[in-house]
Amino acid sequence: MLNLSLGMNLWEEANYYIPGGSMLLSKNKNLFSPEYWPCYYKKAKGYVVEDLDGNQFIDFASNGIGACTLGFANTEVDEHVIKTVKNGVMSSLNCPAEVALAKALVDLHPWSDMVRFARTGGEANAISIRIARAASGRDKVAICGYHGWHDWYLAANIADNDQLGEHLLEGLGSKGVPSILKDTVIPIRYNNFDDLEKIKLNDDIGVLKMEPTRMFKPANGYLESIREICDNKGIILIFDECTSGFREANGGVHLNSPVAPDMCILGKALGNGYAITAVLGRRDIMEHAIDTFISSTFWTEAIGPNAALKTLEIIDRETTWLTLPNLGKQVKEIWMKYGADYQIELDVSGLDALPVFRFTGDNSSILKTAFTEMMLDRRILATTQFYPSIAHDSNSINLYASAVKNVFSKISDYLNQNLPVHKLCIGKICKPSFKRLN
Repeated sequence: MLNLSLGMNLWEEANYYIPGGSMLLSKNKNLFSPEYWPCYYKKAKGYVVEDLDGNQFIDFASNGIGACTLGFANTEVDEHVIKTVKNGVMSSLNCPAEVALAKALVDLHPWSDMVRFARTGGEANAISIRIARAASGRDKVAICGYHGWHDWYLAANIADNDQLGEHLLEGLGSKGVPSILKDTVIPIRYNNFDDLEKIKLNDDIGVLKMEPTRMFKPANGYLESIREICDNKGIILIFDECTSGFREANGGVHLNSPVAPDMCILGKALGNGYAITAVLGRRDIMEHAIDTFISSTFWTEAIGPNAALKTLEIIDRETTWLTLPNLGKQVKEIWMKYGADYQIELDVSGLDALPVFRFTGDNSSILKTAFTEMMLDRRILATTQFYPSIAHDSNSINLYASAVKNVFSKISDYLNQNLPVHKLCIGKICKPSFKRLN
């Protein structure tokens, strides 16, 4: 059994000083193993993470919540950032790299003309909504997907706490969101053609924001139908590609489809761990940013744009959008093979570059906790999703496959003998959603 005392002790201290323990929901240990998750890292390089207690793990979990497609601490990107830091990351003047980055992103997305930058996905989502509302002249927004934590999005849960439940996270609280925003956001379900009637019949909707793909590919004609509705009703179509961008295309995944949005959001992989996000759009829409106030001091620092420029250079040179789906597909095949071999019922889904699986049945949370804990004992950070990076190689894949085989075998023994599966776990069971994680 691993010694995780330093990480666990610091987590207890963190909860005294930090509401929720961490700044990001997706890094809360209670989502994985309340009693046996390392919590903090001391060093990360390539696909290896070292925790505060000196344990080293191969990361087959989220790889920085999907931000590090080149691997942790990519040497080229870091050296370029260090050079930037030495020249000063902030001054009274603008950073020239933001102009070069804007041009590079427009070149990758020929339908677009202009770009605004931020540093987080939530900010970029809020910026895009502000601009689109200004351009459309209408307040109501239809959404399909996960788009952050700001008031405009969580307003969907004012009337019904489950409205966003099918958009990645369940039970997102709306306390603190002004009740006057009720009914300003209309969720629709992905690939559900019937839900498109909500948009056709509502003349107050001026914006449709959606993830063009995440868990599933778009059904035949789905994106085309959305584009047609938006064109007919003067609705601004925004593709949120904070997560999907640069994973299966050099730019937004929508570039693989015949449908172009009016605006698009890119993040995560854009800076390989450095904070940078972008809002792209057509000129006639983006120029409305001048008619409203959108401004922030730290959107002008130099690290983000310079990291992104070097990251784009490597993405293009290494054709990472071909490597990532191949790696993810191999992991999907590992899950399906050993799930079948050991008669464990799994639901495997997600893009090849964003694979995810789920234990089916009543014991799903228990089995997820047990899987995570037993993989940790084999020095692998693993949950039920995997964000691949090009740092992952055949050796890491083989080590992961061997560990999954051993863990699934042990789970199978308990299931076949009708043993209490909770005894596979060290302590408390992971939480399935946002609801009161601490």
